[in-house]
Amino acid sequence: MTTASSKDERFTQGSRLAGAASFSRVFKKAERSRDKMFTVLCRANEEQEARLGLAIAKKHCRLATNRNRLKRVIRESFRRHKTELSGLDIVVLNKPAAAQTNNEQLFKCLEKHWRNCQNAAVGEVGKH
Repeated sequence: MTTASSKDERFTQGSRLAGAASFSRVFKKAERSRDKMFTVLCRANEEQEARLGLAIAKKHCRLATNRNRLKRVIRESFRRHKTELSGLDIVVLNKPAAAQTNNEQLFKCLEKHWRNCQNAAVGEVGKH
């Protein structure tokens, strides 16, 4: 049995950044948050809902099992913080260190990136 709050936290089709045009829009003009595991690009969107795009490079993470694990961790972390990130399009790119890092550290790292995206979004609103 699901509650209303758990339904709101689902990673739905609308939560995904889809299509080359959507990714290009974020890549062209985005706030960046970087560390040794990820580069996170974020940009305000016209939607109320936060949307996530993943660019997990085989070059930085050879094994498919590791790439899939990274994607699962990123999606789960995003799902948990989705309400705080509303109105943002986010693209996450991996770096080589992410493949060797445990899930707990990845979650902590992503939380910092989500906070940086929130702060950048607040800064963008203040500029207009």
